[in-house]
Amino acid sequence: MNKITIILASVVGIFLIAQLLMSYKNGDIETPKYKVVKTYDSFEIRQYDSMILAQTVIQETSIKKSGNTGFRRVAGYIFGGNRNKQQIAMTAPVIMEFGDNTKMSFVMPSQYKMEDLPQPTSSEVKLVKATPKKFAVLRFSGFASDKKINRKKELLREALEKEHIIIKGEFSYLGYNAPWEIFGRRNEVAVEVE
Repeated sequence: MNKITIILASVVGIFLIAQLLMSYKNGDIETPKYKVVKTYDSFEIRQYDSMILAQTVIQETSIKKSGNTGFRRVAGYIFGGNRNKQQIAMTAPVIMEFGDNTKMSFVMPSQYKMEDLPQPTSSEVKLVKATPKKFAVLRFSGFASDKKINRKKELLREALEKEHIIIKGEFSYLGYNAPWEIFGRRNEVAVEVE
């Protein structure tokens, strides 16, 4: 073997090991608790408990543009952009709710009550208490794009119509992985239902 082949094999090996370690580490990240109410062929109905969200509203409708802006704002809050300069653990998923304006939210770790959380220093980030809700959720893998998310939203809408399930709100995208993760990516589209 020549040196270039050995170097390339080493780089690929390190990259694969890093990806596996990141996938393992993601198991430590807290996600909201829910109960699966019913499973269908392409989606499931979940009942979520109440949760606290750090949320920002973005004027952009593109996931790429709004995602970057929203992520910076809300990540700033949990990385110390609050009155106590307190670090707050990252959770998954990052939630993007689509509508007239896009809302990006991070779920706060379950150990916190609203009164325990420090106030954001940015006027563009608010702490919001989400009440218990029932969602229809369609899961998909790979990297998310505006086109892919819109296609999955339509698939979920069609499946809900077929089952005569009534939609109550706007669709959301839920992303569970860091942008640099390649393997085991988890994405979901969700909508509140009756």
